[in-house]
Amino acid sequence: MIAHGIVRLIMRHYDDLTISRVLTRRPPGSIPDFPLDKVLTNSLDELIDNSDILIECSGDVFHGTEVIERAFQAGLPVVTVNAELQVTTGSYLAGQGFMTEAEGDQPGSLAALHEDALAMGFRPLVYGNMKGYLNHNPTPEDMAYWAKRQGISVDQTTSFTDGTKVQIEQVIVGNGLGATITRQGLEGLASTDLNESGSVLGAMAERLGQPIVDYVVPNGYPAGGVFLVCRHDEDQAPAIQYFKLGPGPYYVLTRPFHLCSLEVGKTVRRVLSSNKILLNNSTAPTLGVGAIAKHAMKPGQFIERGIGGFQFRGEALKLSNNPDHVPIGLLAGTTLKRAVEPGQLITFDDLDMQPSRALDIVLAQRELLAKPAALSVSTWAPGLRGMVALGG
Repeated sequence: MIAHGIVRLIMRHYDDLTISRVLTRRPPGSIPDFPLDKVLTNSLDELIDNSDILIECSGDVFHGTEVIERAFQAGLPVVTVNAELQVTTGSYLAGQGFMTEAEGDQPGSLAALHEDALAMGFRPLVYGNMKGYLNHNPTPEDMAYWAKRQGISVDQTTSFTDGTKVQIEQVIVGNGLGATITRQGLEGLASTDLNESGSVLGAMAERLGQPIVDYVVPNGYPAGGVFLVCRHDEDQAPAIQYFKLGPGPYYVLTRPFHLCSLEVGKTVRRVLSSNKILLNNSTAPTLGVGAIAKHAMKPGQFIERGIGGFQFRGEALKLSNNPDHVPIGLLAGTTLKRAVEPGQLITFDDLDMQPSRALDIVLAQRELLAKPAALSVSTWAPGLRGMVALGG
């Protein structure tokens, strides 16, 4: 859905950009409804050789990591619509080349709202997400029904419903914008009034002495957007109250929509014009997303999926408190070595894992995070010409 939408957008509304190639792992002839069928390719070399900037929107941690590394070897900048990749291998990749998450999904929308808030003199305390519905352990039957009704895959529907996606989204925001969490799994306040809930979260952040990321589950007002809870200068309070944001001291700024593929072009233009990163997982993350067992499982059980599966869900956690946890983005294709109980956080000792570049990166990153002095940040500043390619 994302790739289709981006291609249509750029074809019809961006005269200065051209879709050169679209990488797919399916036979190109098997996608008859794709807007530009002649650009479909199975060749990563062909994608890279014909691109000046790459949009990675596969939603696949393993495949996406390999594609981005190849793009960096060729000196290409990368725009991602892949928060799952960002929180798994993104911190390593951010040190190897230019990579930014796109505006449109909640993390990019929060980063854009953050920039607006700073330009107006606000000091963000809370980076918030609005979650329309939450069920930590949905049934396959329910997810199949809603996936068909919404026109998206079952695994996407499941990751949205069980809370994994919102945990991933908030972790990349926390790492990228220097915020933390109040507890594992976030607060996730039930909310009938966003201003009241925002004040509660703002007070938590101030007691903690650091901005936080979190989410609310609205009841009685529309969900689906993002929000900030901020402070401002005391002498501006009368003007801000006149501007209808209330008496303070906490002010809630909202962006009531995120339009996914329709907004990605803004970030492409940002990179081409100013070479500025909107958001990534940072080269020195403090937060991760661990895997929590949804039910009891036996040794030898195969794990087909981590994100979007019916065996595990993701929870935000502090890396310093959980050095042995397995990122939920790495669980696909693994096998349990020992029994696990409902609610258990999965560690590397619990799993047999197949070799992969993503696994190598995560293990190497763990070693680096244990030795902060060894971290380094690379810089990148090429000239760009303005052709777009997609990795999917």
